[in-house]
Amino acid sequence: MAKRILHALMLIAVLAGPVFAQEPAKPAAQDGFLPVDGPINANDTIPAPRLVAIAYGFIWVVLFGYLWSVRSRLGQVEREMEAVSRRVSAEKR
Repeated sequence: MAKRILHALMLIAVLAGPVFAQEPAKPAAQDGFLPVDGPINANDTIPAPRLVAIAYGFIWVVLFGYLWSVRSRLGQVEREMEAVSRRVSAEKR
């Protein structure tokens, strides 16, 4: 059984070898970097400070949402633990 698997793997390697040995096609050559002449239009710029503020705001909202979620689940577990401890102490009496 192992011999058949080894032969099958060798056959696959021999048949697939030329496919993987080919070089990938190269993209068409570009003319190179062309600098911008003249003044830059304000509509063509990216408003970086606003985008950074939005990103930080989003992260803080997600962080506080996660902390609220963890705190609410922890409160639920604490309530369940108190109920179980009351039930166990009531059964011991």
